[in-house]
Amino acid sequence: MSDINHTKFIVEQVNGDFELWLNIENKKSKLPALWLRERAPTEDQIDQITQQRFVNPHEFDPNIRLNQIEIKQGIIKLEFTDGYSADYQITDIAKWINSDNSYPKKVKWKADLSDIPRYNWLEFEDETYHFQAVQAYLKYGFIIIYNAPEKPNSIRKMAAKFGYIRHTNFGEIFEVKTKPKANDLAYYSVALGPHTDNPYRDPTPGIQLLHCLVNQTSGGLSTLVDSLSCLDRLALTNPEGLELLANIPVTFTFSDVDTRIAKSRPIVSKNEKGEIDGMHYSPRLDWLPLLDEEVLKVYQKARSCLSQLLTDHEFELKFKLVAGECMMFDNNRVLHGRTEFNPNEGARHLQGCYIDKDGPEAIYQHFYEKNNRVN
Repeated sequence: MSDINHTKFIVEQVNGDFELWLNIENKKSKLPALWLRERAPTEDQIDQITQQRFVNPHEFDPNIRLNQIEIKQGIIKLEFTDGYSADYQITDIAKWINSDNSYPKKVKWKADLSDIPRYNWLEFEDETYHFQAVQAYLKYGFIIIYNAPEKPNSIRKMAAKFGYIRHTNFGEIFEVKTKPKANDLAYYSVALGPHTDNPYRDPTPGIQLLHCLVNQTSGGLSTLVDSLSCLDRLALTNPEGLELLANIPVTFTFSDVDTRIAKSRPIVSKNEKGEIDGMHYSPRLDWLPLLDEEVLKVYQKARSCLSQLLTDHEFELKFKLVAGECMMFDNNRVLHGRTEFNPNEGARHLQGCYIDKDGPEAIYQHFYEKNNRVN
């Protein structure tokens, strides 16, 4: 978080109205009166326990102004043209300004990632250690938990450390092992290329956990790839194609005896700021829209380049997940897959579940609020 103290604030007076400005590294930013009024901190405006408002800020005058500003050590006293006045804590203003930047910066990685984020399940009761695992997940988009129990349904306890399990048509907990007449190729022994789960669902599962109970085969290696690194490369080699992948929707479908789900969306996903934040990707489930043939050729070239990047040894981590290990990953940032295995060699049994993406974010924010710490 930026170091914001009372010396960073500038008070100006324009045509009789007061204005509050923030000056950081010689860059001035105005703090609008409406923005400040909405954040009224007093007990008559906002409940101090729930932080929910008693007033409706949508009804404020859009032309509200400041009649008076007084800066003291740690406090800014503001008086507004609607008659409201209050003492604003500078630490609170700093928190509001930095709210969008409070999560750790994402670290993009490739197959040569030297420090794979691994955390010991036996130490998760320590709050600081737990926070470090959450922090690493938010940076890298995945972590591996080791020394986990090798008992079925232990994944529930691990998931609870990060969020709440989402129920889908596969159940709360799904069994990843070979079975006859399965409704998904995940339950075959064939290789699975890098993909995201459930791109046909809205919203898609935010986070997936896969817990290994037994793995006696020589194959069945797990793979992970950071889509952000691959998309950065695609932006350099084929920017026009990347734009098509981010704007033209394909239709993802799933069907079995009981379920039929379909969703059209672009392969490359963007967040609310328009920044690329991951993908919806599963070549065994998507269908092209009917496009002009020339556009389709450009799109296909980009899709082909992306497919090659996702399986390139430069980008793809490959390892054997062993009994007692669980990998947790951002389902839309980090694509996962596995190599083919021979079920006659021995048993291979993983349990999986989904949780929502905001779970680790909430834990991180809570720890920061409690300890006034962010890295």
